[in-house]
Amino acid sequence: MQVNIPTKPPIVWSNPEREKAFFSWLDRVAIEFSLNKESLSLASADASFRRYFRLTSQYELAKSFVIMDAPPDKENCSSFVAIASLMARAGLLVPQILNWSEPLGFMLISDLGNQTLLEQLQTTLDLTAPEATPPLAPFNKALDALLLWQKASKPNTLDLYDESVLMRELYLFPEWYISQHKKIALTVDQQNVLQSVFSLIVKSNLSAPRVFVHRDFMTRNLMVSQDKNEHRLGVLDFQDALMGPITYDIASLMRDAFCSWSEEFVLDITIRYWERIRSSGMIDQNGWSEDFGEFWRAVEWMGLQRHLKVSGIFARLTLRDNKPKYLSDTPRFIKYIRSTGARYRELFPLIRLLDSFDSQNDKQVFSFGRL
Repeated sequence: MQVNIPTKPPIVWSNPEREKAFFSWLDRVAIEFSLNKESLSLASADASFRRYFRLTSQYELAKSFVIMDAPPDKENCSSFVAIASLMARAGLLVPQILNWSEPLGFMLISDLGNQTLLEQLQTTLDLTAPEATPPLAPFNKALDALLLWQKASKPNTLDLYDESVLMRELYLFPEWYISQHKKIALTVDQQNVLQSVFSLIVKSNLSAPRVFVHRDFMTRNLMVSQDKNEHRLGVLDFQDALMGPITYDIASLMRDAFCSWSEEFVLDITIRYWERIRSSGMIDQNGWSEDFGEFWRAVEWMGLQRHLKVSGIFARLTLRDNKPKYLSDTPRFIKYIRSTGARYRELFPLIRLLDSFDSQNDKQVFSFGRL
């Protein structure tokens, strides 16, 4: 009987000079760290220009390493290095940087495993369903990591997630989703509506206390450790971290880019998070430690900023960067936008604007009592 052995996807280099430089660098680090060069395989690629390889130890087959390929003309890895150190000191499980060729953009890092939290959840849940209710345990671990990160916050350490950044991100929505993807030219009145709504959103966002913000804290960037003695979730893709609204990362976790959780579960985890941060004093200055309703509103409005931004980014990834897989998740964000916008009177103009050009008019709204 013939057995078909799956083949590894080929590693393709568009630049022969970069390929040559990579293998020259790999020859050197392979000797230093006893790497099995024959085990080199493509691990993953992300929404940026980075991609990742995996290879094993020459003497310990169970031990693996990850190589980051980040062209220096397109990616600045200095922030990855700095924030990895910051997170490690805070007690988070992040990759250890073993070798970094800054001029070439190649980096050897420790391997946190090959299963994301999203992939682990897919083994027991149908994440293609409109909503899912995952187990609590891994999300409690996610909150553990998030709180360690936020409690380590120090002013003048990271750049600010300020008004200019928030507003620049919001304008990705009309620029790429509406204009480039939908092929719609907004009238002056429609542009004014967006400007007015965006100003309200940013004003709400900036009312939140400032902490360290990961900026993409979700199940696809949290790793399940293969070490049975390691109970922490690993954290990846943190290089864009800033000092900004405390509401951002919990909104990112609960309004996932690639799957949708039930509203009951979203509320449950957000309340658990609120209970933990209110005891830390991080939200006392807003009175949110005594009023979950006001905190929840701020989380929703922060999430709205992210939903609009990501809709624009996913359109840009498809149209500019030739990565069409991301655009298939855009309807999820439009639903998030509609659900949030329909809950707050000040956001009704945004919903009417969506109605004016979006043929898919999903008006399903979830609601629950204030606590």
